[in-house]
Amino acid sequence: MRILALNSSPRRGGQSRTEMMLNCLVEGMRDAGAEVEIVNLHEKTVNNCMGCFTCWTKTPGKCIHKDDMTKELFPKWLASDLAVYATPLYHYTVNAEMKAFIERTLPVLEPFFEQQDNRTVHPLRQAPPDAVVLSVAGFIEMSVFDQISNYVNFLFGRHMRLLAEIYRPAAEALASIKDKKEDVFEATFQAGRELVTSRSVLTETLDRIQQPITDFQTFSQIGNLYWKTCIAEGVTPKEFQEKNMIPRPDSLETFMLLFPFGINVGVIGDRKVYLQFIFSGEETDSCYFIIESGNVDAKEGKKKSPDITIETPFEIWMDIMTGKADGQQIFMEQKYRVDGDLSLMMQLLQREKGN
Repeated sequence: MRILALNSSPRRGGQSRTEMMLNCLVEGMRDAGAEVEIVNLHEKTVNNCMGCFTCWTKTPGKCIHKDDMTKELFPKWLASDLAVYATPLYHYTVNAEMKAFIERTLPVLEPFFEQQDNRTVHPLRQAPPDAVVLSVAGFIEMSVFDQISNYVNFLFGRHMRLLAEIYRPAAEALASIKDKKEDVFEATFQAGRELVTSRSVLTETLDRIQQPITDFQTFSQIGNLYWKTCIAEGVTPKEFQEKNMIPRPDSLETFMLLFPFGINVGVIGDRKVYLQFIFSGEETDSCYFIIESGNVDAKEGKKKSPDITIETPFEIWMDIMTGKADGQQIFMEQKYRVDGDLSLMMQLLQREKGN
């Protein structure tokens, strides 16, 4: 099976969730024996359709534009058994790069009028490849894909040409939830295999790809902190990642929500560790974290006999947490206090690149 995988995401360098999902899908397709070529549309020149209909009259089947679409992509598309349309969700549908590609496939049609299933259509000049649509979105609800689904079903759904729709909501949050991310990626790999071997994707495979990974409260609180931090620091999401930044908590509640993502749970082995925070300054409340079996549970209040207690002004610890202050230097200046296993604390809080 010859497959042309079209990626219309403009992001690169680990920024594109569309690309991450597409790579998993393609790996599965290749593992099942397919010949797959990935085309990044942002690297190609695909001019907008002019609506001149030269491809219908003067040069039937050939576009007036002398660009990458005419010279390379359209012939490859026609020669493929399957085309994968991988697009980020922009304003609830395909993005401009993908729309331009789709519009430029007009030469595959003849100008005449026919009726199929009570719909007026143009007859095909040549048989196009079957279609798979892959898209990702930041919002957590599957309903966010309703409009793109309607569009691609209308466009590709005739004659059973649309083999699968693969949608991943909450894609931006996926990277921070390791176990769910790995399962989603493994399921996407499996979907690629299934498309090659059976020309469809099993319902249980799609369910794994689309599984819920967070709730609205967690998603919105962390997401809002993220954007507030980007605005306050004057950085783009790409710069945020390159600088290894994290959102800045603005309350005890958001600190308890966000802090567990930065704990290196693997360093404690099979132990159970209690990490206590006692805050002063902007926040005067306390909380503690129970770290056990790879999980972190946050509780308000004070724990009797914790393994580690950190007493600190809230704003100072937020500076340390977000990289605005050097934790060791601030400790030497006695601006916060640690009781208990200091070495373990440093291991637990040692951040890795990208976390």
